[in-house]
Amino acid sequence: MSLLIKQLINFIKLLHSETGTNQLAMGLALGLVIGFSPLLSLQGLALVLILLLFRIQMGAAFLSGFFFTFVAFLLDPVCDLLGRAILENPGLRPTFVQLYNMPLVPLTRFNNSIIMGSGVLSLILVIPFFFIFKKGVIKYRLTVVEKVKDTKAWKAFKATALFQWYSKYNDLYG
Repeated sequence: MSLLIKQLINFIKLLHSETGTNQLAMGLALGLVIGFSPLLSLQGLALVLILLLFRIQMGAAFLSGFFFTFVAFLLDPVCDLLGRAILENPGLRPTFVQLYNMPLVPLTRFNNSIIMGSGVLSLILVIPFFFIFKKGVIKYRLTVVEKVKDTKAWKAFKATALFQWYSKYNDLYG
């Protein structure tokens, strides 16, 4: 439980930091895909590589991935129906047979209806959620952060020795 609280505190720090809104929003949106896909599969490995290769906020991705794992669990019946419709489509059958006979593609477990449905659903939702998260981060920074910085309590706290020590510590050790 303390790990979750620590991650939430780190995420709030990210929202208050100078991290770009695109990086945060993409991290949150990629967390949707992480949460909807099985982590111990080829697509899970690909998602981790994407996180490492591009400037995407990893903390936001893993935190939203944790949250979206529960959302994906609730949407499993819908994903199962969607995956069945895709996998049982007679026009796509030759493609799936050919994919299944390739060397690495079966490691994605695409032939499972829930994995297929959740993968397709997450790929459909990732773009709209990127823009939703981006707008939310911008709105949060304009409203909440600015209001907190203007309060007398925050200004008084910034003047304390404890805050000065924390600020120096944070600058040195991040």
